[in-house]
Amino acid sequence: MKSKNWTREELILAFNLYLKLPFGKMHKGNPEVINLSKLIDRTPSAVAMRLTNFASIDPFHQERGVAGLTGGRKQCQPIWDEFNENREELIYESERIIAEKENTTIETKFEKILQDISKYQGEEKVREVKTRVNQSVFRQIILGSYSGRCAISGINIPELLNASHIIPWSKNEQERLNPENGICLSKLYDATFDSGLIGIKPDYSVILSTKIKEQSTEAFYDRYFSFISGAQIVLPERYKPRKDFLEFHLDTIFKG
Repeated sequence: MKSKNWTREELILAFNLYLKLPFGKMHKGNPEVINLSKLIDRTPSAVAMRLTNFASIDPFHQERGVAGLTGGRKQCQPIWDEFNENREELIYESERIIAEKENTTIETKFEKILQDISKYQGEEKVREVKTRVNQSVFRQIILGSYSGRCAISGINIPELLNASHIIPWSKNEQERLNPENGICLSKLYDATFDSGLIGIKPDYSVILSTKIKEQSTEAFYDRYFSFISGAQIVLPERYKPRKDFLEFHLDTIFKG
């Protein structure tokens, strides 16, 4: 029997999962793959195949010589292109569809981050919901890419980790949800990076600001900062921080 064609909606959901999974987990036995297969009435093998179709398009995998499965590339390419052109809409839309297929609403699915949403009304509420959902998904993508560990300290407690933006959320709308604009950092190093007290050079080594160096006689300096000066961050499985984004941070945010 000939298999039915994938709909745009199904492809969007497969791409949503592709963004969140390491390449080695895109197989039919992964519980997340199985769960999506149930939601869209496909086999786990079919979902896994679509994920590797997306991998065949991904420049990261092309660069490292991993071809993925190219057979379904023609169907997946438009979704990939749409994501690159409008990440905010596609990520939010995919989460809305997932919630609908789970017989719930996006507000219920993300209730923990939307607890105070009642103070917003109309279009402002819609924008706020979309922003928070997209930020939550961005965090999932970044933490998953870094295997749930801070790129500087190695801390792996989720409650202590943030998905740090290299170019701040408010500075570049086009790149705010680009996974290459994120780094998994503990709350301490996220705060110092975000405020420009530390920077990361294009060679992925950490640099300390003058303000931090001025504290070199303090006990906390040796405990938290001296050992990271010049150290290389641990790079993710994919979505390496883009070097031009790191240069932007050094030029405009870092307090050298």
